[in-house]
Amino acid sequence: MIWETIVLALREIRRNVLRSSLTVLGIVIGVAAVITMVTLGGGATAQVTAEISSLGSNLLQVRPGQGFFGPGRTSSSAKMFEVDDAEAINREIFGLEAVAPTVSKSTQAIYSNRNWSTSVTGSTNDFFKVRDWLLQSGREFTDGELRSGKTVCILGATVCKQLFGERDPLGAVIRLQRLSCQVIGVLESKGQSSFGHDQDDFLLIPLRTFQRRIAGNNDVSAIFASAQDGISTTTVKADIERLMRERRRIGTGKDDDFNVRDMQEVVSTLTNTTRVLTALLGAVAAVSLLVGGIGIMNIMLVSVTERTREIGTRLAIGALEREVLMQFLIEAVALSSFGGLFGIVLGLLTAGAGARLLRIPFIMNPGIVVVAFVFSAAVGVVFGYFPACQAARLDPIEALRHE
Repeated sequence: MIWETIVLALREIRRNVLRSSLTVLGIVIGVAAVITMVTLGGGATAQVTAEISSLGSNLLQVRPGQGFFGPGRTSSSAKMFEVDDAEAINREIFGLEAVAPTVSKSTQAIYSNRNWSTSVTGSTNDFFKVRDWLLQSGREFTDGELRSGKTVCILGATVCKQLFGERDPLGAVIRLQRLSCQVIGVLESKGQSSFGHDQDDFLLIPLRTFQRRIAGNNDVSAIFASAQDGISTTTVKADIERLMRERRRIGTGKDDDFNVRDMQEVVSTLTNTTRVLTALLGAVAAVSLLVGGIGIMNIMLVSVTERTREIGTRLAIGALEREVLMQFLIEAVALSSFGGLFGIVLGLLTAGAGARLLRIPFIMNPGIVVVAFVFSAAVGVVFGYFPACQAARLDPIEALRHE
């Protein structure tokens, strides 16, 4: 009996293909919109998390001033750090993997007839550990080069490409303004961040070289510290803040003249933000599912009116009310389920195209696909129930008289 009811419902849908197609269009758009928004949101979240993590493993940034001014920027009124501050952090704070004092400045890199505006960073070999940089070719600085402030440099991938193209830069001598540096290495590429910053557009020289030959002072504009695996960055951050307050002689009740930024907190904040936005966009897209459900109910009510004599005939020859109810309910569920299936396909295709266009990873969420389909079927049940009840409760005699 159930099978016969399903056959009757599908036959009626097939008899009005155009109307049925237009009816399910709202469901298709709703399901596709939900899947597209959630999938793209998941990809954006994953990319932001990966790019923040690529700045360094368990990274903490210590900068002068109360605010965070971005890479290479500090408050002009804040007292700068010294190398001794970085050494004190490395010596007295438990659970650190590496500590790298750094200072940066914009510069013009010149080789032969090529030049490129970039930034030069002075630091130590710990810079590679705290910022998770790997060498594509060449070597790191030697202890002698770091102590003596020798004029050697390691190029980021962008600087290497702009100055040397496809040629091997190792051993070549470039100029940074008036300073000549020998290239001893090239860093692996990290690419562009989601904030539009080219992470490969810089070059690295020994910290002492920067201080003596470029800056003319012993200032350190930032200290990067990497916590060991399994060590809470929150605890390390509190210890660094306590130590720096002591070293900078900040009294009780006075505000810090430095800031410590835990990148794990940044990752958590940005991830939560993108998730909230994704949920909001998904909820907005889900509204079209409700609109599609209303469309199904409207069409089913029209169908009941058109088929009043048919319903009356079935009831007059012995069909039960629950059978008529089931037939119309199955029609509504079938329409919404077809819409859900087509919507899933359309949503995944759209999400894939959007991920390629926005250059974010395509991460399919099976859970949202299942939820979207179940929700579309539930829409058919909810919005198809009232028309089905109206059909089942028709008076056979009055229905047969209907013209």
